[in-house]
Amino acid sequence: MVKELFSVHKLSKIFPNGNPGIRELSLSIFEGECLLITGSNGSGKTLLMRMLLGLVEPTEGEIQFRGMPLYRAIDTLRREVGMVFQDADAQIIGETLEEDVAFGPKNLGFPQETVKTQVQAALTATGLIEKRQFPPRRLSGGEKRRLAVAGILAMGGKALILDEPFANLDWPGVVQVLDSIRRLKTEGKTLVILTHELEKVLALADRLIILHKGMIREAGDPQAILDRLDPAYGVRDPRRTYAQVRDCTWLTA
Repeated sequence: MVKELFSVHKLSKIFPNGNPGIRELSLSIFEGECLLITGSNGSGKTLLMRMLLGLVEPTEGEIQFRGMPLYRAIDTLRREVGMVFQDADAQIIGETLEEDVAFGPKNLGFPQETVKTQVQAALTATGLIEKRQFPPRRLSGGEKRRLAVAGILAMGGKALILDEPFANLDWPGVVQVLDSIRRLKTEGKTLVILTHELEKVLALADRLIILHKGMIREAGDPQAILDRLDPAYGVRDPRRTYAQVRDCTWLTA
């Protein structure tokens, strides 16, 4: 039976100037799914994810994590869910990759041997183990995003939220990040990907959501949604370039 990870009920966020960022939004996110959330700039993608992580307080509505109100489940959420921000440099803390990835599990109070094991496993899983003594600043854009993923995995993270993971990356960088996403999906991790670049990753999605002006306009099977896509939402149908949804990826193998 598929378990619900997040449950969102009539969520709203009104800014001090009176403008709505999110409006009466209801949503379920399930364990083990790869969920793509898309929409034009200002549609509310990043704001929604920040509220799911407890970083922004909603004006109205309720968020539950594993069936508990978010404020009661926040410690569990911090251990299990991590976010890879668009600016990966902002998440770099350590002087080496090992030190950077070790920060999270150390902060959670993991035993030293557990930290060492988790760090090695996370760097191996993201293909960065050979660079474990490198300064993070020497990494490429794609490698920095993979480093952020490694930091989440080292903490025992079971779910990852990736905010525009392909922004400002060249072809090799996009492929590196996509390969990590595919591996995580195969391992059963829950993945929530916020992106307007559907042509790069849609083939890996189990479900697609379109946000427009802070509201969910479409949610469900990617193929069906694209077949009835409303141009007013500001989302480009990637099938103009690729024949079918399963072709919408920059992975070549």
